[in-house]
Amino acid sequence: MVFEGLANRLQDTFNRLRGKGKLGESDVKEAMREVRLALLEADVNFKVVKDFVEKVRERAVGQEVLQSLTPGQHVIKIVNEELTALMGGEQAKLAVTKPPTVIMMVGLQGAGKTTHVGKLARLLQKDRKKPLLVAGDIYRPAAIKQLQVLGEQLDAEVFSLGDQVSPVEIAKQALHHATIHGHDYVLIDTAGRLHIDEQLMDELQRVKNEVNPDEILLVVDAMTGQDAVNVAESFHNQLTVTGAILTKLDGDTRGGAALSIRAVTGIPIKFAGIGEKIDAIEPFHPDRMASRILGMGDVLTLIEKAQQNIDKDKAMEMERKLRNADFTLDDFLDQLQQVKQLGPLDQLLGMMPGMNKAMKGLQNANVDDKQIGRVEAIIRSMTPIERIEPKVIDSSRRKRIATGSGTSVQDVNRLLKQFEEMQKMMKQFSGMAKKMKKGKKGKGLKLPFMP
Repeated sequence: MVFEGLANRLQDTFNRLRGKGKLGESDVKEAMREVRLALLEADVNFKVVKDFVEKVRERAVGQEVLQSLTPGQHVIKIVNEELTALMGGEQAKLAVTKPPTVIMMVGLQGAGKTTHVGKLARLLQKDRKKPLLVAGDIYRPAAIKQLQVLGEQLDAEVFSLGDQVSPVEIAKQALHHATIHGHDYVLIDTAGRLHIDEQLMDELQRVKNEVNPDEILLVVDAMTGQDAVNVAESFHNQLTVTGAILTKLDGDTRGGAALSIRAVTGIPIKFAGIGEKIDAIEPFHPDRMASRILGMGDVLTLIEKAQQNIDKDKAMEMERKLRNADFTLDDFLDQLQQVKQLGPLDQLLGMMPGMNKAMKGLQNANVDDKQIGRVEAIIRSMTPIERIEPKVIDSSRRKRIATGSGTSVQDVNRLLKQFEEMQKMMKQFSGMAKKMKKGKKGKGLKLPFMP
């Protein structure tokens, strides 16, 4: 989950505040000490932490909070607002200009520039844009090939002149090609180094002067902590970076980079990389991220993911089947596949209000994406008849299914039992809906306890 360590620490602190009927200055002081430690442990810049805690403390000891009936909630509201402001306040959107919009991707080697050229292209394709991927990294072995493979996955054009032409000339000709062939965006992958040096910056500056990009996006590895802020400052001072993409935000990261970059450098965070898949990128919303950190969920992002990935026709057909209690294991498999398209299960649960705390208990139960994979394997090992009518699955069939899916008979029994209970529940709801429909026609609906 994004910012898991920081989120757990802050939520525990504020849960203690919620339990108090009235807050005194000593309670606020103790809470702010915990917040300060949590932010420092998350590798947030110490100056940023100092300013943040002072702002929250000044607002939290005001009469409006101390005399409130729910002072704990007021303090959490203040922290939420200050966290949002710390990360930029409002979403910083990608530039939109007269086509083609030119975007330079810069950063150190290993940060994920090439991968995120592909991810950004995928995001633009979802918005019905036509991006051109430009192979401008001629130094790293296989960088051009990697971008070409990504282009094939996306069905997007990749512009390359090989590794013997200068990056400046490649960028120049790519822009000309994009203009002629009607591309909306030009995404230029540039070379990186293990550390910032004069040669790297000189080359990037020449590319910038040649194509005059509308955006210079710095790709930063969130797992590098405070180093990410130092890298951002160096690139920004020499290239005037317009936005940042934080990668590996789903990993074992303390999150300090996201909470420090905007405050220290002024560079807005525009996107967050949240996984390895080509579509594992999302626009960075400071208010939504603050809500996630404080355990309030992120329902808006969850809804957007559902709208982008769930087939509307299939959803309507599923609604009909649920109403008629005509739900089979094939339908169940189809639903699992649609849920998988939304992203990792822990990320989805983390977007639901209050689920962060519940997920602590679920960790011991091993609720993860592997369980979904096991369920899929079990259903795929069944025959078409068995999926439609699970009652035909006797002990010998269960053994065959378990062997075919690489699971145990107990796993198969558990799934069949859960599915049976689900069907019973659907039939009950279906029966109630039909009775209510009859009642609306004037016949009246009698409940079991009515005379």
